Amino acid sequence: MEISHPVTPADEILDFLLSAPTPEQVIELRPSEAMQTRLRYLLDGNRNETLNDTERQELDEYLQLEHFVRRLKVRAHEKLKES
Repeated sequence: MEISHPVTPADEILDFLLSAPTPEQVIELRPSEAMQTRLRYLLDGNRNETLNDTERQELDEYLQLEHFVRRLKVRAHEKLKES
C-alpha cells in the first residue's frame, strides 16, 4: 500500500530532479499553478503583515527553495556553455 503525503514545493523540486532533467529542462522549470497561487497568498500576507508564524515559516521555505532553483538554473546555463 502506498502512503500518500501532501506535496510540498520541495517535493515538487525533488521529483523533478529525480526525473534526471536535461540542463534545458532545468532552465525551463517553472512552479506549478498551485505553488504560484500559494506563494502569491503568502507574499500578499507578508506585505499586509497578516501572516501567522506557520505561514511566515512557509514563506521562508519558499524563498529558500527559490534561491536553490535560481542557483540550479545558473549551473544549467554554465553547463550548456561548456558543451
